[in-house]
Amino acid sequence: MKLEAFKSSMSGDIPPMDIPSTLAALWYAGKGDWERAHNIAQDIPTREGSWVHAYLHRVEGDRGNANYWYNRAGRSMPASTLEEEWEAIVKAMLASAG
Repeated sequence: MKLEAFKSSMSGDIPPMDIPSTLAALWYAGKGDWERAHNIAQDIPTREGSWVHAYLHRVEGDRGNANYWYNRAGRSMPASTLEEEWEAIVKAMLASAG
């Protein structure tokens, strides 16, 4: 799936069935459903899941918690906008999903 197809899927009520949970969390985050996105992300025990989790806490405004999760992901908090980071994470997750 390409970024534009992923974004287009957000006009629906549910994420595509064949995407990994990291992308499902980002799908809900992109639609403004932080709670649902966080519920998914907190159950992903990988570095990718930690990156999504970090982003969500950055969205929430909890920089301390975000930094904890960025560290778990092996990353640092970016200087980019939230929108730029969301897109960068989506692109990375789409690339790793094949």
